[in-house]
Amino acid sequence: MENPSLCDGVGYRTVVFLQGCNFHCPGCHNQSTWDVNGGKEIEIDELAQILKEKAFNKKITISGGEPLLQKDKLILLFDKLKDFDICLYTGYSLDEIPEEILKSLRFVKVGRFKKELWTSTKPYVGSINQDFIEVKNYGKTE
Repeated sequence: MENPSLCDGVGYRTVVFLQGCNFHCPGCHNQSTWDVNGGKEIEIDELAQILKEKAFNKKITISGGEPLLQKDKLILLFDKLKDFDICLYTGYSLDEIPEEILKSLRFVKVGRFKKELWTSTKPYVGSINQDFIEVKNYGKTE
């Protein structure tokens, strides 16, 4: 798993692409992730171990497809990566993200990609209707 990125969230991040998407946005740059039966199946414990070994700076972005189609598995994964800086890319709105997931995030990109609103000037998003948000109350109380 060598998916380094400087454009999928703040800083140098390891990106994990989850399979399956229910939105199928026209112009999507990642159509190969739409099929829920595509990709490679991996156990949560194994994925967490790989990320602990490979994401040397503990910064990851979960993308897809639509990651929230696997929300129960995300909760399990995030529980194993409590000390990671986690960013989630989703087509859902902020208020549609389960609190159990939101509390584990540092950043979130929300909103469906709209080809007619494409932008290259708004950081970390594909279209101007999308938002990249630093999640409030990130981290543990000091």
